[in-house]
Amino acid sequence: MIHSFGWNRAFHRFSPSPLPPVSPSHRHPVSPSPPLPLSTSAWRIFCAIEIPKDIRSQLQDHIRRLQQAVPQNEASWSRPEDIHLTLKFFGNVEQDKIPKVSQAMARAVEGLAAFRFRLAGTGAFPKHGSPRVLWIGVEDSHERLAALQQRLEEQCEKEGFPKETRPFHPHLTIARLRKPQGARELANLHQSTAFEGVETSVLELLLFRSESSSAGSKYTVISRHPFSNVP
Repeated sequence: MIHSFGWNRAFHRFSPSPLPPVSPSHRHPVSPSPPLPLSTSAWRIFCAIEIPKDIRSQLQDHIRRLQQAVPQNEASWSRPEDIHLTLKFFGNVEQDKIPKVSQAMARAVEGLAAFRFRLAGTGAFPKHGSPRVLWIGVEDSHERLAALQQRLEEQCEKEGFPKETRPFHPHLTIARLRKPQGARELANLHQSTAFEGVETSVLELLLFRSESSSAGSKYTVISRHPFSNVP
């Protein structure tokens, strides 16, 4: 199903997946929306799972503790409202090709039930050398998140978008460290500071546009692709 922000919806059949199916009675109604004129200019886009507001508040508390403990840090901190779990980053895509991404996402979630995963653990990338990214871990014990990401990759490949060759390591980025000074101290504190584990549900996939400015990144939802029910 496509809840479209300016495009006609489209559905296609595809082969079964290991993720649990749901009854057709749980499917959401689709409301028509008028098409918008397409342009040849490129948008920077990605597919992600939204994080609930209460969990974003917990992440903000964790960020605030790190900021207070290492006030001289040279980090670019994620705003709570912008924290999400990215499944696929496309980079710059011509606008006339973006409906194909939305259609691929709709096929990837078609017939699937919502599921849960757990946020827990702290870490930094890279493991060796000066850390550049601080993250909160994602536990995918039943590998449903990995299966969903694989389905998304397969459906996007059918539309001409290459598969991601790097292994899928789901995580939430909370900071990017721009300078090496103090980076190791901040990363060590982050990794030694407990983040209370919490479960959340995958209710839908969202396609975002990312725009950069002097005020920071701005994320705009292009289309939503809801799952059928909450387990």
